[in-house]
Amino acid sequence: MSESTAQRPAPGRVARLIVTRPAAEADHWVQALRVQGWPAQALPLIEIGEPASVQDRTALHAWRANWSQVGALLFVSGAAVSHFFVEGAVARPLAPFNTRFWAPGPGTARQLAQALGALGIGPECIDSPPADAAQFDSEHLWPVVAAQVKPGSRILIVRGSSSGTPAAGGAVPGHGRDWLIRQCEALGARVEGCVAYERRPPVFDDAARALVVQASGAGSVWLLSSSEALAALREAQPWVRWTDATALVTHPRIALAARGAGFGRVIESRPSLSDVLRALESECTAP
Repeated sequence: MSESTAQRPAPGRVARLIVTRPAAEADHWVQALRVQGWPAQALPLIEIGEPASVQDRTALHAWRANWSQVGALLFVSGAAVSHFFVEGAVARPLAPFNTRFWAPGPGTARQLAQALGALGIGPECIDSPPADAAQFDSEHLWPVVAAQVKPGSRILIVRGSSSGTPAAGGAVPGHGRDWLIRQCEALGARVEGCVAYERRPPVFDDAARALVVQASGAGSVWLLSSSEALAALREAQPWVRWTDATALVTHPRIALAARGAGFGRVIESRPSLSDVLRALESECTAP
């Protein structure tokens, strides 16, 4: 973890810890953080739903039936896993297969193991960064999987799309994914995309808007695991200033976005719950 300023400020007492993950994940995180004594509450900044595009839904159905035709599937998040492996939708393997399943971090890998287990596929088919990796992302996944990529390999990236951003011929946007795609293509692989879910900006009611204003003040820590979520927050409440609040972010790219948004303090952590707890204990003071 690292601090955003050259001279580290004294740890501040946390009055509220805002968990911004999608609702299904946020509830789990809130419960786990409260058990450890942190005043966590959920304010999802991204809503997750089925793809709105008929083209995306048709392609998703086809890939669920024909996943073993590619050499590897990269699932970009836990949401990609859960929305691809809808119960009864994914074909069970009928013959030996060589397909690998790539996960950028341990949370996604755990969900993959559970989903694959229901199909009779063991966790030995999953590749992810080592537990002691400096970060969990595409860049740290690549050394683990690079040897699998050969000329003519087919790689499928299972991902989400953002509402109002139509798929463009299987394009697979994303900073880390762009980099990984270039590595695969440089080795002669063909990379394709599959949209398994759609991200939508939150719709705030009066209580949520009041919480945003309250949580912009001193003693507030925002747990941010997505630059897109932060952008949605800024768009929903553009007049709010963040100079008195702290952002606890789970990737250097999100740290850049949080600094650009004006957060007075930015703390970086790896994205696992244990690492987030260590960052809180090191950099903040519980109420």
